[in-house]
Amino acid sequence: MTVMAGILLAAGQCFANDTTAKLTTGGLVYVQTSDVSMEEEALYLSREEVLVDYVFRNGSDKDIESIIAFPMPDVVGGSQSDIAFGDTENDNFLGFSVVQDSRQIKPELQQRAIATGIDWTDDLVAQKVPLLPYSDKTLAALKQLPEAVKAEWVARGLLFVNRYDAGNGWQEELTPAWTLRSAYWWKTTFPPGEPVRVSHRYKPSVGGTVAMSFIENGKPAMDYRSYAERYCIDDAFMKTAAKLEAAAGKSGPHYTEQWISYILTTGANWSGPIKKFKLTIDKGKPQDYVSFCGSGVKKVGPTTFEMTAEDFTPEKDLHILFLTAADW
Repeated sequence: MTVMAGILLAAGQCFANDTTAKLTTGGLVYVQTSDVSMEEEALYLSREEVLVDYVFRNGSDKDIESIIAFPMPDVVGGSQSDIAFGDTENDNFLGFSVVQDSRQIKPELQQRAIATGIDWTDDLVAQKVPLLPYSDKTLAALKQLPEAVKAEWVARGLLFVNRYDAGNGWQEELTPAWTLRSAYWWKTTFPPGEPVRVSHRYKPSVGGTVAMSFIENGKPAMDYRSYAERYCIDDAFMKTAAKLEAAAGKSGPHYTEQWISYILTTGANWSGPIKKFKLTIDKGKPQDYVSFCGSGVKKVGPTTFEMTAEDFTPEKDLHILFLTAADW
């Protein structure tokens, strides 16, 4: 279902539901559990903040000791990025925090650098290169690498040579090509029959473009089909987009795209469906528009939309398209 908001609601980066995990050689492996159910999930998504509140319950007659893991969005290296990653000089680049039963938790952070399907983390650490691709410290460390290492990493697919002319002749710059894969995790105990409340928050990374790429001269553009499937945009949304495009050509506001995504499907790893699920989407500004796939979505405020469900089993991840008036 498409929501008309405005009335309208690296692709953006994804965020994920909590999921149970076990520690194995090489990193976290996500598993299903038959004893702990997700009683409630309240999910709030905006371009400024993600808030998630859970209630879990152990249905067995004994304590269950486990690990709760939260996979962060992959950070994909490249010659350029249209994703906002928050504080790129901080390992906790999205400001992730978690509270369990009113107690602040300090989770562990596992980070791996992947290129061409291979884990090269130890190689980067050995050369004292930070793992986050988009970091001034990372770029500075790459410049200090021995020439033989630079050549080897280019051959491995860890780096590529970015050539550009910024007005002073052609220059070359080593650019990270690896993907940073991160997950927060913490050990916990689920007492039998008692609710365990977990809340976490962070600032989302937001993808975007400088124009609306799914429409051109009032007609569906080349990317329309993928947008229609991913964001459930429909005829009404397209008509509104066409009006915005025409108005921009007459000195009206120029609308651009922004995206955020959230991995819902890990919520199916718990025992049974999510008994009570609530999704709130906040488009931020009344003049913005938003499109996403949902069922029974209602507008509950000037900028907010809500979807509720019982015995909810997430089968698809959530992708949200915002149309926003550019400030320039």
